[in-house]
Amino acid sequence: MTRRPWTLLLGVIALVQLGAGASRDAWTWNPRLKLAWKLLPTDSDARFRGLAPVSDKIAWVSGTSGTVLRSTDSGNTWESVGPKLSEEDAALEFRDIEAWSAEKAVILSIGEGNSSRIYATSDGGATWTQSFTNQEPTAFYDCIAFENPERGMAMSDPVDGKIRLIETRDGGESWDVVDPTGMAPALEGESGFAASGTCLATTAGRWYVASGGVNPGRIFRSRDGYHWDVSDASIAGGEGSGVFSVQFRDAKVGLAVGGNYSAPMGAVNNAAWSGDGGVTWIPSASFPGGYRSGSSWMTGWYSAALAVGPTGSDLTLDGGRNWKVFDNGSFDSVECVKGPVCWASGENGRVARLVIT
Repeated sequence: MTRRPWTLLLGVIALVQLGAGASRDAWTWNPRLKLAWKLLPTDSDARFRGLAPVSDKIAWVSGTSGTVLRSTDSGNTWESVGPKLSEEDAALEFRDIEAWSAEKAVILSIGEGNSSRIYATSDGGATWTQSFTNQEPTAFYDCIAFENPERGMAMSDPVDGKIRLIETRDGGESWDVVDPTGMAPALEGESGFAASGTCLATTAGRWYVASGGVNPGRIFRSRDGYHWDVSDASIAGGEGSGVFSVQFRDAKVGLAVGGNYSAPMGAVNNAAWSGDGGVTWIPSASFPGGYRSGSSWMTGWYSAALAVGPTGSDLTLDGGRNWKVFDNGSFDSVECVKGPVCWASGENGRVARLVIT
């Protein structure tokens, strides 16, 4: 394919957005626009890897020390709404969260054995139901994702040689182990990363799992959540490295980011894109500025997406083919909702909203 300089991409993004399949309300990109994160006052020092914005007003974050916060005023104030935990459970890490309103949310705690749990609330965190507790000693749950408010899945590192999935059909109130027969076998040492809640993703009825621990990292794909294939992701993998985040815009176009979290400045072979539903993955022509743990499509901007990590944030305007750093602050997770309204979260209580000027 023809390589285009970044400056030219800025000028032609409007034409890309008007291509086949673009939504009628897709925004056009002004090359003079600038992106920056506006930090919000959480009054917390927790590390928030779990992020679930609902709108420009409502957002939830979850993280270390059993912390769950919710804002209903665009992040200007935050309320602690996590489950009441015993002293023994106070150190649970809620690495992933999904939310649909100011009232309804589901959180995942990670860890070996019964540290992997799922809690659900339907009253804004006033009460929580512990709807799943892992009983498999070798399981370690990393991420959850929902295709609609009723059906969701959570994924664990491999059990008996295959990635384990559990499924809910009632909005997280109950969970069942998915029959592993249709799951593609894992490789020795392969696992997911509980870094941003985006190692499991679903779009257009399809499901995706990102993995690492093997070289290269791989991405599993399924049309129904029960029958799986897997492909190499063209992202360097190994111990502590591989694919940390996978996101699809539609049934065909997807992107993946990752790297090595022990070498956060590494900016080679840490991103790839797919145009065929994840069957093949092509390395980016220009990579994000370091290890990246989270990514999100910018809803309404057809080929634009963000990636974040401990050394900064990046923007792509061409579906992951080229990336450019626009901020050097540390974040673990990023998610955009319609607008586009984009939120990010990370260490030391950092939560921010994207400002475009």
